[in-house]
Amino acid sequence: MSTSTDSGFTRSRNIRQLEPSATLAVTQDARRRRDLGEQIIDLSAGEPDFDTPRLIAEGGVRAIQEGKTHYPPNAGLFDLRVAAATHLSTMSGGRPVNPDNIVISTGVKQALFNVCFSLFGPNDTVLIPSPAWVSYPQMVHLARAHPNLIAGDPEFGLKISVDDLEAAADANTRGVILCSPSNPTGSVYTLAELRAIAEWTADRNVWLIADEIYRRIHFAPGPAPSVLDLPDELLRRVVVVYGVSKAYAMTGWRLGFALAPSEVAKALAALQGHVTSGASHPSQCAAIVAFGDARVEEDVAAMVSEFHRRRDLVVDYFRSHLPGLEFVEPLGAFYLFFRVDSCFGGSIGGSVDFCQKLIAEEGVALVPGKAFGDDRWIRLSFAAAQEDIRAGLDRIGPFINALRGVGGEKQSPTAVRD
Repeated sequence: MSTSTDSGFTRSRNIRQLEPSATLAVTQDARRRRDLGEQIIDLSAGEPDFDTPRLIAEGGVRAIQEGKTHYPPNAGLFDLRVAAATHLSTMSGGRPVNPDNIVISTGVKQALFNVCFSLFGPNDTVLIPSPAWVSYPQMVHLARAHPNLIAGDPEFGLKISVDDLEAAADANTRGVILCSPSNPTGSVYTLAELRAIAEWTADRNVWLIADEIYRRIHFAPGPAPSVLDLPDELLRRVVVVYGVSKAYAMTGWRLGFALAPSEVAKALAALQGHVTSGASHPSQCAAIVAFGDARVEEDVAAMVSEFHRRRDLVVDYFRSHLPGLEFVEPLGAFYLFFRVDSCFGGSIGGSVDFCQKLIAEEGVALVPGKAFGDDRWIRLSFAAAQEDIRAGLDRIGPFINALRGVGGEKQSPTAVRD
């Protein structure tokens, strides 16, 4: 075999616009630096630092011991689809959810890819509120459709409105991807806002894809508002994606699902049958425990309470130590999104330079806002131990104030309204 580095490889049209995941790149760089002996505080990863709750893990181990290691049904184990349907129904006041409309996938990321690849194609446009999770535009590109990022309003937690959708839509608009609670901002759409958007998509006859993976991580009573809280007539062209990665600390189990109208669910299952043949059998058995054992809810509640405490720690620090710095006060998920263009100048021309300088000089890993579509901002993850968060903040605060030239005199803190 030739050792030449010139293979003559040319990207196919399928991946011509594909870019590596910027969030994964930051996490990998932080690990590389640690392996080289650097003392790195990683506040970049969108991954809970908790272990999977014991009852869930035991469910996965038990499945392996019982020989449940063969191909599962392509669309998912029936017991899991029933458990997932019951879980969604319970969160939304007992509304009926049909398990036949659920397709289990290898993580929410695959569920989202299946949906985009099945619903969109060449010449289609998909509207995505920005800043947005890095993979949404890439998945739309992979479907050979066009992602149109719509800038959110800083006055309202960087969320978008129906007026924003109307201004961006054209004859080729076929879908909207909405994430609430939001990655990267932590903003949460109210039920009234969700209703307005769902009414707009229904009137326009376009698909609404609701990514609700962070729904349980909500810093107000109960789960965050959902499109499943809306009337049936608004859900005819709605797909909900959900999973166990975040609230159940099961990122490595790779288990998510899509709830879709019947004909769409069949298409998703058909596509998946040629891609992965379904999610891991033991992972599905573990997820049955996650959704079906009431004792697990105590673990989830404890983790969400800890995320809440960490949220308060980060927000209080920014208000007291970084006066005048704009940020979105997170109402859900586990991210703080803050604005740093006041720091630009000299060697720092954007958010990437900011993060590179921060990790090189202070040993703290954050994710540049450019990865999410807005180069003025930075994402900090508080899915880390409090001692790491405190240590990271003690490095981030002086670093930012030095770049801004802020002295001891405090200004009024600025929190973006949500």
